[in-house]
Amino acid sequence: MARAYRLFAINPGSTSTKVALYENDREVFSVNVTHDAAKLATFAEISDQLPYRRETILAELEKRGLSLAGVDAFIGRGGGLVGCEGGTYEINEALLQHARIGFTVKHPATLGSQLAAEFAAQVGARAFVVNPPDVDEMDEIARVCGLAGAARESRGHPLNQKEVAIRHAASVGKRYEEMNLVVSHIGGGVSVTAHRKGRMVDTTDVVNGDGPFAPTRAGAVPGAAVVGLCFSEGMTKKRMMDYFTKNGGMVDHLGTADVLEVKERIKAGDAYAKLVYDAMAYQIGKSIGAYAAVLKGDVDAILLTGGIARDESLVSAIRDMVGFIAPVVAVPGEFEMEAMASGALRVLTGEEKPKAYTGVPVWSGFARK
Repeated sequence: MARAYRLFAINPGSTSTKVALYENDREVFSVNVTHDAAKLATFAEISDQLPYRRETILAELEKRGLSLAGVDAFIGRGGGLVGCEGGTYEINEALLQHARIGFTVKHPATLGSQLAAEFAAQVGARAFVVNPPDVDEMDEIARVCGLAGAARESRGHPLNQKEVAIRHAASVGKRYEEMNLVVSHIGGGVSVTAHRKGRMVDTTDVVNGDGPFAPTRAGAVPGAAVVGLCFSEGMTKKRMMDYFTKNGGMVDHLGTADVLEVKERIKAGDAYAKLVYDAMAYQIGKSIGAYAAVLKGDVDAILLTGGIARDESLVSAIRDMVGFIAPVVAVPGEFEMEAMASGALRVLTGEEKPKAYTGVPVWSGFARK
C-alpha cells in the first residue's frame, strides 16, 4: 500500500472506552480507558457522558505522550440507529441525531459515533461507523413468525461476524461477496447467521430471545413456559427481560457465565454442569444446521468466532454435529477494533464506497392487503 493511513477506533463500554490506533492494518497501540462508575452514574442520559469520556480519553493519551494529530479517520462503535445495510457509514447529522437519543437502544456504544465525530472535527479528519449493531439485511421471509403482531428482528454480532467472514474469504482467495457462510459468534451471547454473498440474510436474535442459549442468555424458550413465568408470583417485566439478556443460560442453570469454571466442575464430576455445557454446544450445532438450510445446503464454510471459540472441546462437539455440511473453521476471539479500522481503510483506499445513513429503516413492516 502506497500510503500509511492512521486510524483511531473507539469502542465505549459500560464503565470504560477501548481505543486503538492503527497504521493501515497494523495496531500501533491500544488501551482500555477506565471511567469512574460513580461519575458516570451522575449523568441523566448516556449522551451526557460525552464530554467526560472525551476528556478522560484525551488525558490518557497525553499521559502516554500521544495526540490525535495526523489521524486520517476516527471510527466509532455505533448503535442506536434504525435498521440499515451493512457497510461503512460516513457519520452525518442524521446518524449523530439518532445516536444522541439512542433511537432504537440505550447503550454506551452509541457514544462511539459521537466521540468519533468530535475528534474528527477537532483535527480535520473523517469519521465513520462500520457495520453497526443495527445492521439488518434479513430476507423478508425470515422475519415472519407465528404471531401476526410480532416479527423476527436482526440482532446479532454483525461487526465481528462480517470481519471474520471477510478475513476467511481472503484466506481462500475469494471475496466475502462471493461466498455462502454460516457464522456463529460464541460469547456471552450466541448468534448464528446465514451470510449469502455478502449479506446476513437470516440470523438469530440475541436480544429478544432466539437461537441457542448462551452463558448469559436464555435463547429460544417454549412460549407457554415463558407465559407461565410472566404470571408467576413476584415476576416483573425487567426480571423476565434479564433472563433473555444477562441472567439466563448458564447463569440461570449453574450460577456462573464462566465456561472455564463450568469445565472445572465437570472435571470434578458435576453431571448437571456437563449436561448444560453439552446442551449449549448441541443447540449451537442445531442452529448451524438450520441456517445451512437457509442457504439450501450451499455452504462454503462454517465459521466459529467469539471468545468461547477458544474452547477446543466445544468446537470439537460442534464440528462433530455439522462437519458433514461444510468445513468448520474456528476463528477465536473478537475483532471489533480491527473490524472498525479495516472498514475505514477500505473506504480511504477506494476499495469500498462509504454509505450515507438516511435514518429510514430498511424494513418497516409487512405489506398486508
